[in-house]
Amino acid sequence: MMTFIWAFIVGGIICVLGQIMMDIFKLTPAHTMSTLVVIGAILGGLGLYAPLVKFAGAGAFVPICSFGNSLVKGALMEAEETGIFGVLTGLFEVTSSGISSAIIFAFIASLIFKPKG
Repeated sequence: MMTFIWAFIVGGIICVLGQIMMDIFKLTPAHTMSTLVVIGAILGGLGLYAPLVKFAGAGAFVPICSFGNSLVKGALMEAEETGIFGVLTGLFEVTSSGISSAIIFAFIASLIFKPKG
């Protein structure tokens, strides 16, 4: 039961940080999202995001900052195996399925639904 509670608390804190960035610092949603991705990448590069995911589960894995962590994780894993060029290929290897799914489903949704504007 505590796993669910910690996931809720950590995910909520991440969302609160995003809301603070938009309300207090007047960042646009795009800037807020980009900032959260960069924060996740930095924490992942420092090795701090994996323990957070282990502790909070989906509370840390689902928010957008996990995407930055995945990018760095893939780049570092591939760089260890293939060298400097692995940094570039690792970025795409780890995240390609999620990005591809988002593009495909967005395209299908655009065919099915009519935009308002």
